[in-house]
Amino acid sequence: MATEVDTWSTAAQADGMFSFDDNLAEANRPYSVDEDLNEAEVNGNWTPQEKALHEARLKAKAKRRLRKSSSRNSTSESFSESGDLVGGDPHSPKGKVNTNDRKSRTGKGRGLPKKGGAGGKGVWGAAGMVYEDEEPDVRDPNYDEAAQGDTVYATVVPEVDERELEKMVNPIVQEYFEHGDTKEVQMLLKGLNLGPHKYEFSSLAVSLSLEGKASHRELTSRLLSDLTGKLLSQSDMARAFDKILKELPDLILDTPEAPQMLGQFIARAIADHILPMSFLDCYKGKVDCEHARVALDRAAVLLTMKREMVRLDNVWGVGGGLRPVKHLIKEMNLLLKEYLISGDVTEAERCLRDLEVPHFHHELVYETIVMVLESKGDTASHMMIKLLKSFWKTGLITVDQMNRGFQRVYEELPEINLDVPHAHSIMETFVDLCYQESVITKQLRDTCPSRGRKRFVSEGDGGVIKT
Repeated sequence: MATEVDTWSTAAQADGMFSFDDNLAEANRPYSVDEDLNEAEVNGNWTPQEKALHEARLKAKAKRRLRKSSSRNSTSESFSESGDLVGGDPHSPKGKVNTNDRKSRTGKGRGLPKKGGAGGKGVWGAAGMVYEDEEPDVRDPNYDEAAQGDTVYATVVPEVDERELEKMVNPIVQEYFEHGDTKEVQMLLKGLNLGPHKYEFSSLAVSLSLEGKASHRELTSRLLSDLTGKLLSQSDMARAFDKILKELPDLILDTPEAPQMLGQFIARAIADHILPMSFLDCYKGKVDCEHARVALDRAAVLLTMKREMVRLDNVWGVGGGLRPVKHLIKEMNLLLKEYLISGDVTEAERCLRDLEVPHFHHELVYETIVMVLESKGDTASHMMIKLLKSFWKTGLITVDQMNRGFQRVYEELPEINLDVPHAHSIMETFVDLCYQESVITKQLRDTCPSRGRKRFVSEGDGGVIKT
């Protein structure tokens, strides 16, 4: 009987009939790769790659069986004190905590929402929270430019570099010497951002005027007076003149009279209240440069001489067009008399240029001819022709001014003849010499008036005029 029971149990197992206990034990036991591998298969002709693939398949099958067993026991899941699932796999989706839950994920606390409900997307904040005014952001899609008020655009002018300052200032000063309008210079300087180098404008203007004429220096003194208190201060002017005093050794190479002229500038600036009265006192006993001492001494002498005057207006003389006519006539007569004594054509030309009255040069031609008519001998006539010829070649006296001077003498010749009886004959001789030296044109020579009495050949020649 025992033999039949053993046989029945063995046969049943052979037919694929398994008991419940065997099935449950097989599901709960850990699956071992070594047990499932058949020794015949392992010891067969498998390659290492095939063996590794077979082991990976068995491990995957074991994980699937473990998931199935854990799902069957899901009703018995519970949280531990740390918040992890008891008996759950941390890698399993079932073991993950809901990420959208606002409660604490650490398992600590009272389970209240984060930040007291003031955080999160779409939340305005905690109750009673006051927000400060925020500046509108241009990148905000709801930004409205029209609602922000009028837009103000500010022009930023870069500061002028010290190396480019001279290139920008020189044209302004040169143009000012032509028009003499100080307001235009102020407008141009306001458009420039000179920065800490604004005092150098004064030094450059004075340096350029030293190389120019007396009228240029007068205009520069007026310009500095108008700029003081508006664009430049007394300290800026003091720095500018201090710089020029240090540059005198270089300035005298082009302008030998620079020390004396600078002294006149300083005296005029102190009189115009451009420089403080204590400017000269700051240099007493502290100047080693010989040229600077000459300039300071010149300024001190002028201030001592003109102490009674409020302004040294005539330190540069009066400008050409501003001088009275009588004064100009007196200057031209003095010029011609000095020329007759010295015979220096170059000095006479320099004096005429210094007068700066090119529109009044016809007066010089008139005074020259009258001086020839009133002189005795031919010396004055030849010297004056030489002088007029030099002025004609250099272009100092133009054709219009030359013709106008001769025409004035032609018109006044009858009156001149009352004081000089031989004025007509002297005039005819002088005009012929001027034409021979190409000083006047043929038309101007032909318009010269005669003595006023026609001489006939004889009474019986039929009225033929003697030539």
